[in-house]
Amino acid sequence: MKCIFSIDVEDWYHILDLPATPEMAQWDSLPSRVESNFAKLLAILEEGKAKATCFFIGWIAQKYPHLVREAARQGHEIASHGYEHRLAYQMTSQEFLEDAARSKNVIEEICGQRVWGYRASGFSLTKDTPWFFDRLIEAGYRYDSSLFPAHRGHGGLPNGRYAPYRLESADFVEFPASVERVLGRPICFFGGGYLRFFPYSVIKTMTQRVLRQERPAIFYVHPREIDLGSPRLKMGLGRRFKSYVNISTTEAKIKKVLSDFEMITFREYLASAMSMAATETGRASNFVAINGNSRVVKV
Repeated sequence: MKCIFSIDVEDWYHILDLPATPEMAQWDSLPSRVESNFAKLLAILEEGKAKATCFFIGWIAQKYPHLVREAARQGHEIASHGYEHRLAYQMTSQEFLEDAARSKNVIEEICGQRVWGYRASGFSLTKDTPWFFDRLIEAGYRYDSSLFPAHRGHGGLPNGRYAPYRLESADFVEFPASVERVLGRPICFFGGGYLRFFPYSVIKTMTQRVLRQERPAIFYVHPREIDLGSPRLKMGLGRRFKSYVNISTTEAKIKKVLSDFEMITFREYLASAMSMAATETGRASNFVAINGNSRVVKV
């Protein structure tokens, strides 16, 4: 079993749901750090001989198309993080569809390849977005990685599903954010503030535990998380801790993760699972039923 490494390609001012978070109309006038930070992440990946899935905000892709093209040239998967970086549960079903479709179309035009994957800002798939998967399927996506199966600041959906699963009603796969149960509670160790907060020894142990359960450990980072000189938004102490704790450790942790574990992209994982399921003869399929309806993808 392999790990999946992903990057949410956004800038320092895209931290969600703060009074100080700039409106989209202001983004163009703000100093940018995403170009240099993303280039540095690509260099780290190249050094580690690893490929990643890059979830681009559509606005970022449109403003910096060379970042999309360079990531694609280096063999990384290009995916969508929505166009306006809005929380899904703060949009109507139609607004969400239009945003997801716009981002997909913009990115595909830039990179010249089909975009399969989507990740909502803030993992904002919740019980208040029952239309979420239907709208992504309508927009032409093939998989999503927005389900956070534990409580978190932007909602989360603690539904007990920790492995990738296939929707019963469509050829569409959900990749939940990786968590591992500790004292009966699902906890994330693999991205954002969680990756920055926990010591690497703990992250490595939890990654090994996830892999032993035959599910991929999904890592995610943001370009700003390797930038010690990044401007900082005004926020309370709690959010400041979550947003900026241990930024000085992120780069070293990424390098250790890439050294200790083999990485693939979401698209590679999904293609491999589909291929194995299609070629198996006289054995159980890779797509194993859960609760008699949805399906878990195993490789």
